[in-house]
Amino acid sequence: MEMLILDVMGQPLWMWLGFFTLVVVLLAFDLGILHRDGHEIGVRESLGLSGFYITLGLAFGGFIWFSLGAQSGLEYLTGFVVEKSLAMDNVFVIAMIFGYLAIPRQYQHRVLFWGILGVIVLRAIMIGFGAALVTEFSWVMYLFAAFLVFTGIKMLMTSDKETDLSANPLLKFMRKRFRVTEALHDDRFFVRQPDGKTGKIVRFMTPLFLALVMIEIADVIFAVDSVPAIFAITTDPYLVYTSNIFAILGLRALYFALAAILHRFAYLKQALAVLLVFIGSKIVVADLLGWEKFPAEWSLGITFVILGAGVGYSLWRTRGTLPPATTHV
Repeated sequence: MEMLILDVMGQPLWMWLGFFTLVVVLLAFDLGILHRDGHEIGVRESLGLSGFYITLGLAFGGFIWFSLGAQSGLEYLTGFVVEKSLAMDNVFVIAMIFGYLAIPRQYQHRVLFWGILGVIVLRAIMIGFGAALVTEFSWVMYLFAAFLVFTGIKMLMTSDKETDLSANPLLKFMRKRFRVTEALHDDRFFVRQPDGKTGKIVRFMTPLFLALVMIEIADVIFAVDSVPAIFAITTDPYLVYTSNIFAILGLRALYFALAAILHRFAYLKQALAVLLVFIGSKIVVADLLGWEKFPAEWSLGITFVILGAGVGYSLWRTRGTLPPATTHV
């Protein structure tokens, strides 16, 4: 019993074990029960699952509030909202990858599920490294702040540029260096078939595996923005990691409902850019005003205002528009 109260990165071991147990149960329930038949996920099911994950994430915030206090509860909730909002940009990229590689909807959940497992591990590594840096060198927070402001300004300046996946260096490298089939083979990531040059039976990657690799790399790139953003809200590794994972779990479910209406959020990227600038600048503002920390309730309120304005303006400007046609190979 004494081991369960052992301090691990600022929180008792039982809190970490409880969280990981909950995540494992959710993933087992998702893949082993809800989607073991690999069916196509419809909008109704997607919204139901997303609502379930959001409710669970908010309930976990209530647990944080009760266990660690109101300040930690507000910081978790702000981090949860910010991470889910920033991950929306990831949804645009995921939709682009699936469309370009012509991945049918009934196979997309398999890719996203295994993608979540990769995210859980990669985010743990990045957050652990970030926490060690912040603990050892407090001035790192100012580097995070400057990076967020720079990234936000850069997003504002490049928000209208379209991404050309046909020129993606990772996709070119994998198709050049590895055996990749031209067509899908149901929901398999790898197949064994004759090599075109030698005639030997060898292992080939499928486009489904290419989609998985590209989505994992995209998540790493987005984590470079989102991890400093959450550290600018709270430096507690437990709050950083749990808010990250709960936000991502719910967003993967919501993807299937949003994929068909992503064009309606045309100006959300600008709102996310402004949000990054705000999150980065509030560290400096707090120092200039002599505050120990920027008030958590102010941070949460301003975050809602920025995101609400972005979503509202997007829906108003894109009313009556149709989704763009998708080009794939």
